[in-house]
Amino acid sequence: MFRLQGSKVLAVDMTGDAVKAKNGSMVAYDGEMTFKKLTGGGEGIRGMVTRRITGEQMTVMEVKGRGTCWFADRASEINLVALRGDKLYVESSNFLAADAGLRTGTSFTGARGASQGNGLFTTTVEGHGQAAIMSDGPAVVLRVGPQYPLTVDPGAYVAHQGDLRQSFQSGVSFRTLFGEGGGEAFQIRFEGDGLVYVQPSERNTIAGDV
Repeated sequence: MFRLQGSKVLAVDMTGDAVKAKNGSMVAYDGEMTFKKLTGGGEGIRGMVTRRITGEQMTVMEVKGRGTCWFADRASEINLVALRGDKLYVESSNFLAADAGLRTGTSFTGARGASQGNGLFTTTVEGHGQAAIMSDGPAVVLRVGPQYPLTVDPGAYVAHQGDLRQSFQSGVSFRTLFGEGGGEAFQIRFEGDGLVYVQPSERNTIAGDV
């Protein structure tokens, strides 16, 4: 149902089914479509309350019908992720779309979220189906294995999936190491077995010049 047209436009072919997408990301459609804004990032009233308390911002719409709908957002690169019963953790600003059958939620990130300026919670997508996430520039998918932990600049982090543990580290950052930054900096360390998506352009963070 999900396919890319180029690297910055997502085409979704529907035959009466539905898709959840970031509000305002629809750029064109053919056929017959209906659009409905979902409360709480698609999680209903409970999700709306959770997101208001935590400051997590994600407005989602449901698109349903027969035909093809095209989605894009700020010319961001789009990456397709196949979920087979597992869970994807993605920053709300990097979420574009997901099969309507996938469950969306929120997950506590603690200091990692605070370091990125994104709040203490992040968006989760879980179940069987496809999701589309965005990145500023082509995303790189990095494998984490039992013997190969991964350290990531929080400004470049986009998403992760699999059986991964996160730890939050303060100290020297990639930039301060070369004398290009100042102040206290932070890193995210992933251990376990899974995939981490990173983007080649760093978002602004509130945890120093990372």
